[in-house]
Amino acid sequence: MDESRPVTDAPSIGGVHLLTAVTPCKDEGCSPTGLVGRRVARQLLTAGHRVRVLAEPDETSDWPDGVDVVEGSVVRPLEHPEAFAGVEGVFLAGAHPSTVPDVLALARDAGIRRIVLLSSHGPEYEQRNPPETWFWLAIEKAVERSGIAWTHIRPSAVMGSMFSGTYPATGSDWPISIRAEAAVREAFLGTGHYPFIHEDDLAAVAVAALRSDRYTGTILEAVGLPLSTRSRIGSIARAIGRTIDGVELTPAESRAVWRRDGWPDGAIDVTLYALEEYGTRLDELTEWTRTQRPSVRDIIGRPLRTYDDWAVENADRFR
Repeated sequence: MDESRPVTDAPSIGGVHLLTAVTPCKDEGCSPTGLVGRRVARQLLTAGHRVRVLAEPDETSDWPDGVDVVEGSVVRPLEHPEAFAGVEGVFLAGAHPSTVPDVLALARDAGIRRIVLLSSHGPEYEQRNPPETWFWLAIEKAVERSGIAWTHIRPSAVMGSMFSGTYPATGSDWPISIRAEAAVREAFLGTGHYPFIHEDDLAAVAVAALRSDRYTGTILEAVGLPLSTRSRIGSIARAIGRTIDGVELTPAESRAVWRRDGWPDGAIDVTLYALEEYGTRLDELTEWTRTQRPSVRDIIGRPLRTYDDWAVENADRFR
């Protein structure tokens, strides 16, 4: 399966694509920028594009050969205006509401044609609250007002975020507990579900949006189907050829574990809510995912990669 399959009707763009990556963290508002960005870079390079990355120090390594890496930060963009020179499109990941206006001013001055924003599923909840409390919605609105062609991507949880140190809390301690004792301890073990997308599929959505006008001015729901906690454990167990025990915790016990591991209460609240909500409303939320248009499959032109695929690719990290 070719993760870098090009968009067939995409225009040929000769300029540079700029990707941004920030240091992983567990704070609310963080996303797996480097995890996804490296796949975006690889797919763009395969399609014949030039790639530049504005990356914080901890994210400057392990990019594909041929990527021009500029050490800096998208949250302090005025320190590196040269990163925007000659750029056609930006995969904007890790931006902050306080400094995204500076990013957009530099983009306008550089004549950048397109911004593809890695957003979140926060905006639909934030819009109920006063604007001064917005995070993701503030970034989306700023991009929309920039005068630059835009696309927002609102992804479900990314499978590989288990290793990247970003959302969600569910699964974040599994590599340690599976390696040490072949066990997973988590709340809602019997009923919990959570939606996941493979990082290669999310990257392919971003590349499609960067390379085509088809998705300009749209919000792309890059969502994978909700997966049961037990099915995810089963995928990993099959990949490593080892039985993994499941131990049901109470929500309070899971909260204590995740707090110990450094997760803030807001991220824990979202995780517990989603595990329970997707389990309770599984048919409804599965149907919502299936009816999104364009679907991820429509956008990337192939079936989505499965959790079984991902577990096999990462089996050594659980052994």
